[in-house]
Amino acid sequence: MRVVLDWPDGVPDGGRHGFTPAHRARLESALPGMAAALAERLDGARRILVLGFEELMYAPLRLAEALEQLCATRAAGTSVSGTGAVGAEVRYSTTTRSPVLAVDDPGYAIRSRLVFPAHDTAAFPDGDGTGDRYAYNVAGGGFDAVVLVVDSLADSPELRAPGGLLAQLAAHIPRVVLAVVPAYVPYLPGTPSYNTASYNTPSHEASAHQIPAHQTPSHQAERQEPPMLPEPLRGPAFSSYAPEDVGWLLQDLSDVELEAPTEEREEAIQSGGAHYAESLPVEYQPSAEYQDLFLSALETSAARIARAVGTVTETVLAERGPRPVLVSLARAGTPVGVLMRRWAQRRHGLDLPHYAVSIVRGRGIDTNAVRWLAAHHDPADVVFVDGWTGKGAITRELADALAGFEGFDPGIAVLADPGGCVRTYGTREDFLIPSACLNSTVSGLISRTVLRADLVGPYDFHGAKHYRELAAADVSAHFLDSVAARFDEVVDAVDAEVKELLTADRAPTWEGWAAVERISEEYGIHDVNLVKPGVGETTRVLLRRVPWKILARRGVGADLDHVRLLAAQRGVPVEETDGLPYSCVGLIHPKYTRGATGADGKAVTAL
Repeated sequence: MRVVLDWPDGVPDGGRHGFTPAHRARLESALPGMAAALAERLDGARRILVLGFEELMYAPLRLAEALEQLCATRAAGTSVSGTGAVGAEVRYSTTTRSPVLAVDDPGYAIRSRLVFPAHDTAAFPDGDGTGDRYAYNVAGGGFDAVVLVVDSLADSPELRAPGGLLAQLAAHIPRVVLAVVPAYVPYLPGTPSYNTASYNTPSHEASAHQIPAHQTPSHQAERQEPPMLPEPLRGPAFSSYAPEDVGWLLQDLSDVELEAPTEEREEAIQSGGAHYAESLPVEYQPSAEYQDLFLSALETSAARIARAVGTVTETVLAERGPRPVLVSLARAGTPVGVLMRRWAQRRHGLDLPHYAVSIVRGRGIDTNAVRWLAAHHDPADVVFVDGWTGKGAITRELADALAGFEGFDPGIAVLADPGGCVRTYGTREDFLIPSACLNSTVSGLISRTVLRADLVGPYDFHGAKHYRELAAADVSAHFLDSVAARFDEVVDAVDAEVKELLTADRAPTWEGWAAVERISEEYGIHDVNLVKPGVGETTRVLLRRVPWKILARRGVGADLDHVRLLAAQRGVPVEETDGLPYSCVGLIHPKYTRGATGADGKAVTAL
């Protein structure tokens, strides 16, 4: 039996998404009604198990407590409206990914084990989330009813398949009740990113983006339209870029303390206790040696970058029309968007609009920003821009995120596409783009974007910080001016290259994704999210994460000087290898805990 819970609109399912006192107050008021809805399906049950789903622990535990209290109140004869379970014993447990040996012995803690396939693959766009899952001490536990609580992403065909969790439970327990809470994403009533009719429908007939039953179309008309969104932030009030260079579809969180030590963030991310977008790494402050290396690399590569900027811009103008709206993915894509705008202005006299929006792996694009774009521009004119591709995770994320919006082309135009993930690019070489060497000080003094429930409300843009205090170290304008100064000398080469590209087969090969999967297995990592290919992604690993080792293609020279310097500073080995489609690949420390760093803070052998 499936029961629809009247889950409070916009309340997360637990602390993993951020949980405020206001959220708790709204949940407290809704729990009695949800418990009553469950009790009606459990009439006559004497021993009930409320079964949570992996990290979805808080919501089912609170439901179990509310159900227990309701059963006790009814058993005591207190006047309570409704029918259902009376005086039942209520227990709670959760499913897990962890395999444990079960031994049917009275002295052993784990007496029985159910094994079933994962049923939440929709929550893992990078391909993770497969494999076996487990429920312990359910079979043989003497339960006559079980309430399985899952979120809407896990309410999937796999859940109902033969051998799936529901079938396994039904084989051992007489009554099985399925309760679904909405997977938490910022709620945008009336926007096309949500399938407003799908929450009461089994997920094999519905979109993965679902909302509570009380927000279906019949109720939707009673709700007000979303308020108007603010105008984009612009420099110098937000960022060191000129106001005409870019409009940031973000909210300013500069006054919020968001930074956490790298080791704490890595442990929380890998343990599933936090999402990487819920905090910020401490901004890397480069040494004088590293700054000199950046300036030298910029001088060496400026013409090559200018050529790639010209090639990708001319390709966009040829294929998407004379007035594209550039929308860069903050923040790596933003310097590229500014340079593309400058190329179009210098070469063609065009004044192209340029905005920056947030996209978060595993959470999707900022749907409020997309809604703003749709209200102010023709979606067909929007061209999404990024700095480079690694294995193509963001390429896939964007395509999935835009599926519910009409008129937007999910293709990304990038400066460099070493992974073979897109068809609009400046080059497919994996070379040093100096803007990858630094963090905010080459990106207009703007942080990575932040998405946290207590800071980003249902009608807010994603957030970011403006590091005004780093102005003395800012080289954002120097980077842009150095590349733009080389535009004129590469015009002929760009024209020849674009002419060839427009008639060539540029279909994505996904060569990079295949290489990442191979490396993940070869090095025993078994998680493609911990393999970061390409010079840009490897640099990010060294600046923001806890690196394990760096793979460098044998013979690559100056393009990797900054990688070798950072690796030496952090005590990370650089392993020369053959057969890489990239210049280098950064491996994040697998199975990381803070015990995986030595007393000096440098990375040591993986656990």
